[in-house]
Amino acid sequence: MSLSNTLVELINIPSVIGNEDEITTAIEFRMAETRPVLRLGNALVVGEPTGKPLAVLYGHTDTVPEQGNGTASVDGDRVYGLGACDMKAGVAVMIHLLEDPAVLDGPYDVVGVFYDKEEGPSAENGLEDVLNAVEWLADAEFSVVLEPTDLNLELGCNGAMNADIIFTGHAAHSARPWLGENAVTKAGAWLAAMHDREYEPVEIAGLEYREVFSVTRANGGIANNVLPSRFTINVNYRFPPIYDLEAAEARLRDVAAEADEVVITDRAPAGTIPEGNRHLVRLEGLVGGARTAKQGWTDVARLTGRGIPAVNFGPGEVAQAHQATESVPIRNLDVVFGVLRRFLMS
Repeated sequence: MSLSNTLVELINIPSVIGNEDEITTAIEFRMAETRPVLRLGNALVVGEPTGKPLAVLYGHTDTVPEQGNGTASVDGDRVYGLGACDMKAGVAVMIHLLEDPAVLDGPYDVVGVFYDKEEGPSAENGLEDVLNAVEWLADAEFSVVLEPTDLNLELGCNGAMNADIIFTGHAAHSARPWLGENAVTKAGAWLAAMHDREYEPVEIAGLEYREVFSVTRANGGIANNVLPSRFTINVNYRFPPIYDLEAAEARLRDVAAEADEVVITDRAPAGTIPEGNRHLVRLEGLVGGARTAKQGWTDVARLTGRGIPAVNFGPGEVAQAHQATESVPIRNLDVVFGVLRRFLMS
């Protein structure tokens, strides 16, 4: 079966976050024909250590909610459909590498980890349970997360944090606003400053990460004729690897100092660069493209936080992730498969 046909099959198995059972079972059934498979809930560990240097491939099977794109289609040189880019294209490449006899007979123990619930809160991510249960995954000399990277090698990743920024006022009849305080308009000057706020570039090891504060949701008011006494704004903060979680939280609270209350609702650490790792040097030579910083959050952060050297390299196009017209070039599947096959056989 071709890589594109495998991708079409994967897209046609619905796996919106929280509903990964069917796709996990399908991958388990296919992988069990050639490799030992350990199932942990809706996650799979395909392969096991035999004494050779360990290399691990990681991919999540869940997608964001459907936007009328739940069925796969092929148009010209692209495959369209939910998860085509993020990240069923990477999962398809993983499956073919794990089935390749030359890779299995090569110099590495190549293991694949397919996991669930990546597209939701960090605390519910299925990879955490896998890493806790399968301790030998920490022995990997190198790991690759096949998230979308535009065929570039993307190193590290920004951390991610969400917070409720709360402004409080005093309810009153809208006909007599002088008797209360409007929590929504109280936040106006701060929101205007956030609108004008630009990203902050941060250079690490010659790579530019961008610190970004984004207002993504807002909620306030109970009726059209009542001044709102409470206005809650969600801020999504992407912070570079120079900050740990505590420092990032302090930075966010400083930015939101005008608010009456700041409640951190979700946080995930940044990922670090495995500088000096011999496998990174080798993969860089094979990729031959740009060496860039990962602006979005990926599970490279979860891995490097445990001391596991890991990078991002996958067939998806970053701009296609979570789009209603999500797609991936068929050529990208072949390119990433070829690069990683050479990497795992050399």
